[in-house]
Amino acid sequence: MPELHTDVAIVGAGPAGLMLAHLLHNAGIDSVVVDNRSHDDIAHTHRAGILEAGSVRMLGADGIDSRVLTEGHRHDGIDIRIDGVSHLLDFPSLIGESVWLYPQNEIFVDLAAARARTSRPTFFSVTDTRLGDIDTDRPWVRAVTADGEDLRISARYVVGADGSRGPCRAMIPAERKEKFFHEYPFAWFGILCEAPPSHEVLIYSRSERGFALISQRSDSVQRMYFQTSPDTAVTDWSDDRIWSELQDRVAGPDGFELKTGPIIDKTVLPFRSAVHEPMQHGSLFLAGDSAHTVPPTGAKGLNLAFADVSVLAPALIAALKDSDAEALAGYSRAATNRVWKAQNFSYQMTRMLHTDENQDAFESRRSLGELRSMLDSDHGRRYLAECYTGWPNG
Repeated sequence: MPELHTDVAIVGAGPAGLMLAHLLHNAGIDSVVVDNRSHDDIAHTHRAGILEAGSVRMLGADGIDSRVLTEGHRHDGIDIRIDGVSHLLDFPSLIGESVWLYPQNEIFVDLAAARARTSRPTFFSVTDTRLGDIDTDRPWVRAVTADGEDLRISARYVVGADGSRGPCRAMIPAERKEKFFHEYPFAWFGILCEAPPSHEVLIYSRSERGFALISQRSDSVQRMYFQTSPDTAVTDWSDDRIWSELQDRVAGPDGFELKTGPIIDKTVLPFRSAVHEPMQHGSLFLAGDSAHTVPPTGAKGLNLAFADVSVLAPALIAALKDSDAEALAGYSRAATNRVWKAQNFSYQMTRMLHTDENQDAFESRRSLGELRSMLDSDHGRRYLAECYTGWPNG
């Protein structure tokens, strides 16, 4: 296969990579996208579903034709339950914003269709992805296509949106990078079930038995989680035991009951936070999970990836169209500023809502006091609403 020449080579065809490719295309900048996963694998992988207001606005870019406003569900708040007593946060009245429930795999379907309409190259199911010369102004990406042909992409810039296990992050020299890591002492046991929604908004419940999240996926499929030990096996829990545990963790004097149904998937999700700095080196730039991961308590994972793109896209456009190389110099600093705000909020939510058998009685009561102090304060409720719906992008 002949060598492809492009402005930006993007490694990773998930929502972050495809969103970046589309924003560049709208500005007249060419890109080539590669991913080791197949189109169908990405389209059928169920992941995060809550979109911040800024992420929804990004999906409104010309040419995407996203279904988020027609098939997604606007959520005007969340319900935080403490020992069965609900505390509703009304986002519009607190800060004038909302969030949207729209699964990540559906975002990918929208963006992949938009990419296909541009007729620009996207290679799925590639193998042996490598990159090099990132210290120069002519970096390259190589891979083997699904048809077994060698692919070489010569670009001005390379963007790694290839997740935490991709090859891009490893290209930053060890002496130049620093990793910040935190592992939490618990995990989430998650289920997908065929049932109607149990509530109009997501429920975050703290009880003496531990944390539970009653989330949603669609009108007929729901996602729910409860706190468990990291060494829990999926086979440890029967369906009846799962429903009993979830109900016990949300039960309260109001008589609230979950809508139940057949469980179609079970998983155990470990809790970790990680940040890799810097998010750039030479002609290479990282975005999304390749640079940072957060626990899902604050609904920040995909939204952080889109926020990275909202900073990186205009910087690349300025560098390539206006020869403003300095526009890219501050990318990592600007992106990680938001990353650490999101890490703080995710950590805060996780620690306030979960019980930890390793904590002494003082710390357990202190974290509950922190949660109550926020919910009992107009300023605290606005703070929670602002963090959850997201800070301005870009």
